[in-house]
Amino acid sequence: MKFVFYANTDWYLYNFRLSTALRLQSEGHDVVMLSPPGEYGARFSNHGLRWIQLAMDRASLNPLREAQTISALTRILRTERPDLLHNFTVKCAIYGALAARAARVPAVVNAVAGMGYVFASDAVLARTLRPWVKLLMRGTLGGKQSRLILQNPDDADAFVRARLVPQQQIRVIRSSGVNLERFLPVDPVAEPRPLRVLLAARLLWEKGIGEFIEAARMLRAQGRNIEFVIAGSPDSGNPRSASREQAQAWVDEGLVDWRGHVDDMPTLMRSMDVIALPSYYREGVPKSLIEAAACGLAVVTTNLPGCREVVSSDGVDGLHVEPRCARSLAEKLALLDDDRLLVRRLGDEARRKAMEHFDEQMVIRRTIEVYDELLPRRHARAAA
Repeated sequence: MKFVFYANTDWYLYNFRLSTALRLQSEGHDVVMLSPPGEYGARFSNHGLRWIQLAMDRASLNPLREAQTISALTRILRTERPDLLHNFTVKCAIYGALAARAARVPAVVNAVAGMGYVFASDAVLARTLRPWVKLLMRGTLGGKQSRLILQNPDDADAFVRARLVPQQQIRVIRSSGVNLERFLPVDPVAEPRPLRVLLAARLLWEKGIGEFIEAARMLRAQGRNIEFVIAGSPDSGNPRSASREQAQAWVDEGLVDWRGHVDDMPTLMRSMDVIALPSYYREGVPKSLIEAAACGLAVVTTNLPGCREVVSSDGVDGLHVEPRCARSLAEKLALLDDDRLLVRRLGDEARRKAMEHFDEQMVIRRTIEVYDELLPRRHARAAA
């Protein structure tokens, strides 16, 4: 059977969905990766996977350009004739569902990890787009031969309440999973050293980047020696992204060590003590949090949808901070700076929870179970 994975960046497909593609490939299926051009796409051939490039502007609102994108996507699907199309992110889900209908693709799975800029931001543009996006979602994501995968129960409830997709077609799979053999626990620190706090995310204001910087400023003013590290790049496709110039200004001020994009996240995380993501973005389940949890870092985040899947109980499996409140974040980081035993205890519990709930192999298995709902022939073949 043939599967097409469609996302708005090749980076996402390579870092988040390669393992699922390889599992299907190992079972004898043909898997095609489809995305706009990027520097990661060429890597798929090293794994025996085909990659097709589709011109697509994530930030475009031009109706003519978007119609051309959907038309090009439809042509690709008619040529490839997949048994199942798996779309990732809201925009790709809408476009993929429309193109799949036109190309008569038998089965479609849409995965929406968080609600994205349109639903997370209070900006005028986001509020203007929101009803139109809801209308498109309602008209495209509820097909009988489709399923919608969400990463947390809060999003599932929101979709049902808004009557976007029937409840019986929604499946909740918590996160895209973490490779527990790559993300290993940190080694105990023999020598006393400053607390190291990491924020790993795109430089979006709704991810809490401003609060992270302000907390660093507050704690430095208190005379604390805490090392703040940011791993992540600006997102040119999101209007709520900080710029490179802004990030460099924080570095010049001496507030943070900005690493930009980091390929080797396991090594970086194993050199840290704490992961902080004071996000008020409408997250699915943040990848950086489950990777850090797998490494045994103490997790500090908000008690909001997606983030609360990782830290469900303040003081037990991590710490909660108030959204949009740098002082709350600074207070919790000061608490950890003063109590290294608490850092270790929270980190151990985070690792235990990652092993129980976020193992990549479990996520892959549950994803393929969704495919089997729509493709009984694949299920029968696998059983045989």
